[in-house]
Amino acid sequence: MKFIFSLILLSTFLFSCTEKVSTRDKIPALHSKERLANKIEEDSLLTEGKTYLSIYSQVYSLTEHRKHNLTVTVSMRNTSLNDTLYLEKADHYSTEGKLIKPYLEKTIFIAPMETLEIVINEEEIAGGTGGNFIFDWMINKKAPEPLFESIMISTTSQQGLSFTTQGKRIQ
Repeated sequence: MKFIFSLILLSTFLFSCTEKVSTRDKIPALHSKERLANKIEEDSLLTEGKTYLSIYSQVYSLTEHRKHNLTVTVSMRNTSLNDTLYLEKADHYSTEGKLIKPYLEKTIFIAPMETLEIVINEEEIAGGTGGNFIFDWMINKKAPEPLFESIMISTTSQQGLSFTTQGKRIQ
């Protein structure tokens, strides 16, 4: 009897651990062909913008000689209910102002109310304590501006650290 009970318990555990695929996983990734903006409305209907977003791959801890690494999530949000956002550039820069990585080779679109994310792993510290992103974007002149945010987080033992920043339009 114990054997049958153990077998049922084990099989229940194994089947409950199967990964479920959500509809979010089916959204095209930042670099996928499905994300490329092949058709862009006439330029007269669009307004262009440039947004600066500060991010922190590291923060100082206790002294200026000790740093704490962070995981960064960069969130690119189309705040329009109806209009597509076109993203031409998403460039990551270091504290020293050096280009670390251009995340886009071609213009992509972000559908109405859609959010795309870039995740920078905790081990990737090239951005340092003053890293940033520059985004070049286009949207219909009557549409609300996009929102660019970053969330930095780290957990060590029982200590957690998290904070956010928001982008600032510079052009």
